[in-house]
Amino acid sequence: MTQLLVTASRILPRPSTPLEDGAVLVEGDRILAAGLRAEVAPQAAPDAERLDFPGATLLPGLFNAHVHLAFDATREMLPNFLASEDEALRAGAKDRLGQLLRSGVTTVRDLGDRDALGARVRTELAAERIAAPRLLTAGSPLTVLKGHCHFFGGEVTGDDAILAMIDANAAAGADVIKVMASGGQITEGGADMWESQFDVQALRVIVEHAARHGLPVAAHAHGADAIEASVEAGVRTIEHCTWMTGPQRQDRRENVAKRMAAEGIAACSTSSRNWRMLAERMGEELAKTVYGRLSWLEELGVPLLAGTDAGLPGSVFDDPVGALELYEWLGFGRRRILEIATEDSAAGVGLGDVTGRLAPGLSADVLVVDGDPLADLSALQNVRLVLSRGARAY
Repeated sequence: MTQLLVTASRILPRPSTPLEDGAVLVEGDRILAAGLRAEVAPQAAPDAERLDFPGATLLPGLFNAHVHLAFDATREMLPNFLASEDEALRAGAKDRLGQLLRSGVTTVRDLGDRDALGARVRTELAAERIAAPRLLTAGSPLTVLKGHCHFFGGEVTGDDAILAMIDANAAAGADVIKVMASGGQITEGGADMWESQFDVQALRVIVEHAARHGLPVAAHAHGADAIEASVEAGVRTIEHCTWMTGPQRQDRRENVAKRMAAEGIAACSTSSRNWRMLAERMGEELAKTVYGRLSWLEELGVPLLAGTDAGLPGSVFDDPVGALELYEWLGFGRRRILEIATEDSAAGVGLGDVTGRLAPGLSADVLVVDGDPLADLSALQNVRLVLSRGARAY
């Protein structure tokens, strides 16, 4: 099997351990070695392919832990989705996965589609041997009748329907079960964002039955009550996690957040590059309150995931940097931001032993960018090479 030796001026095996003059040695879909060039290069076979990137940085591929590949990120994304036939949806999803990969994202979690779109696209891309990000998919999210995102086909009433929908998603290839614990903002006539859609008893049924399939649960939860119920039920991740109790009202419940930290329940901000526009509209004081929940969660030790809700209007698939700059605006250090975008997100979605770092035995998910992202996050925009499970994508 042919080896690939990639060398650069610096390497971040983990963001906390930067090294000058680094290298990564790849064979097939695995990393054989990563670290100092002087230590890694001698391990390469004589016929190994060699790529050198002076002035560049080697680091793990990035994560986007919350996307919707069925949506096109335009203002008409919902009517476009509703009007699209299956073939068009599959083609669009493949194109958006390509955008993610070319921007340095090597692991993606799709948290809502219809008819197992993500799982089917994943199978097709593998059969076609087309380089793509690793894709975790939820299939149709569980929601109440006419509830948030009911158009994905996941409406349930009562425990029997809940069990059947989880069974169907699992059989179709889901890697995670998604539940709309609260309302949202794109479903006309549904619950408001801060209103709960499932009580803690129903959420426990969801978590327990998902566990029988070996699947974690991701809870869409804007409302403070929905967040508390989801944590009580034992979900793996809280999506959005905005602690809303009404329009422009929050109730951050420290006891709930501390339980999240203690039990390793991660929060995904789902903020795209739209955060700047929204912050300008809200004004700095309200923006610091809304987005400041991330700093507060960080201080309490709650794991954070990088995710953008890509597919919603303006939430594009190819600008991870614009989204990560929110953390910098909030005062997070660049090293910490890169940890969230790589190893912390890997751990949060159950892939900590698979990817998120550059280490022997892990998946060859490798990103090379010009410049040093520890000095300037915008260096992540200067993509030179992307490997996804060893397959060259850029």
